[in-house]
Amino acid sequence: MRTTLKKRTNLSEAKVVWAVTILVMGATAAFADDWPVYRGPKHNGFSAETNWKADWGPEGPKKLWTKSIGVGFSSITVADGRAYMTGNSGQKSGAKDTIFCVDANTGKEIWTRTYDCPLQPKYYEGGTLASPTVDGKVVYTISKMGDLFALDAVTGNVLWSKNVHKEYGFELPTWHFAGSPLPAGDLLVFNLGTAGAALNKNTGQLLWDNGKGPCGYATPVPCTIDGQECLAIFASDSVKGVNPTDGKILWQHPFGNSEKVNAADPIISGNSVFVSCGYNRGCAKITITGGKVTEDWDSKVIRNHINCSMLWNGFIYGFDESKLKCIDLKTGTQQWGEDSLGKGSLMMTTDGRMIIMSDKGELVIAHATPNEFKAVARAQILPKRKSWTTPTLSNGKIYARNAKGDVVCVDVSG
Repeated sequence: MRTTLKKRTNLSEAKVVWAVTILVMGATAAFADDWPVYRGPKHNGFSAETNWKADWGPEGPKKLWTKSIGVGFSSITVADGRAYMTGNSGQKSGAKDTIFCVDANTGKEIWTRTYDCPLQPKYYEGGTLASPTVDGKVVYTISKMGDLFALDAVTGNVLWSKNVHKEYGFELPTWHFAGSPLPAGDLLVFNLGTAGAALNKNTGQLLWDNGKGPCGYATPVPCTIDGQECLAIFASDSVKGVNPTDGKILWQHPFGNSEKVNAADPIISGNSVFVSCGYNRGCAKITITGGKVTEDWDSKVIRNHINCSMLWNGFIYGFDESKLKCIDLKTGTQQWGEDSLGKGSLMMTTDGRMIIMSDKGELVIAHATPNEFKAVARAQILPKRKSWTTPTLSNGKIYARNAKGDVVCVDVSG
C-alpha cells in the first residue's frame, strides 16, 4: 500500500532535526551515562560507560534496591536520576498496567500511572512489552493494546494520550504491539502497520503510515544507509528502509517466519543490515547499493527469538534460541557457542564487554571475542524465574527484571 501522508507541517524541520539526531548518535560522549530509550541512546545496545567493574568476588555485586512491578518483559530506562519501568497486575479480571517512575539510586517511587490493560498470556506469561522512552521532559509509553501516553517525566501528569488501535485503526498482531516509541525531532515513530508510522510527538496526531496491517515486534532503528537517512523497520514479513520524514519505502527485503514474529531489531553496519528471527528461520545479511538490495548470505546459524544480537569488531554475538553464539558478520560462519545461559539477553559497553542476563536471572560478564566464550564474572541477582528482558547499565548501576516483575538494581561503579 502506498504511503498515506497525513500531514506535512514541520516535516522539513523534522528532516533537519533528524540529521542532527544521526550526528549526535555518533558522538562518543552523547548521553554516555543515561539510558533513556530501549537499547540505549545510540539504539544499538551499546553504552559508552566503561568505568564500571566486574570484580565482585563470590558475593556478587551489591544490591542497592529491589522492587516488584508486575508481569512483563519491557526493559528499564534511566534519565535524569529517574528509572522508568512497566508491569501488569496480572489479575484475571480487571487487570491493569502500571507505569513506574522511581529514584534510580534508591528505588523510591516518585509517581505511578495505572490504566486498564489485559494480561493477554499466550504461550508465555503476558504483561507489558514495549519499554518507556524518555525524550527531554516527556516519557512516552505504549501498551500491547495500543494505549499511548505522553507523560510529564517528573510528575507523571498526562500531556496527551491516544489508542493507536482504536483511534487510528492499526491492526493488532498475534502477540500485540511490542516495539518501543522512537523520538526523532517532532516525530514519534513506531513499528505499527505494514511498514511503520509516525505521530507528532507533541500532540499524538498521525502524520504518516504505510497501511494498517499487522506489524512486526521490533523497534525502528534510525540510521544512514546508501547515503540516505532512514528507519530500518523489521516488519511482519520483511525488513524495510523507510524515509522518516514522509514514510516512503526506500528499499525492502523479504524475511520472516511462519508466525510472522520479527522481534529483534535490525543491526546496521555501513550499508549492510543484519536481521534474525526465531521459529527455525535464522538470519541474513543484506547490502543496499543504489536503492537495490543484495543478499550476502542467509543461514540458520542464529535464530533470535526475542532479544537483539550485538555487533562488535566484525562479529555478531547473539542468542540462537537458547544458545549464545558468535558468528562472522561477513560470512555467517559460527565461531563458538555457549549453552549455559538459556534464552538470555545481552547488551555491551564500548570496551568490548558483554553484560548478559541468563534466562534464570544470572548476571554474566564476558569479553566479546571470536576465539572463545569465557565468563569473567557471574552472580545470581534475580530469583531463578524466567528472565528474558535485556539488562540496563546506567551511571554505574545495572538494572534487571524477570517476567514475574522482580526488579533489581546492583552497584558496579568503579
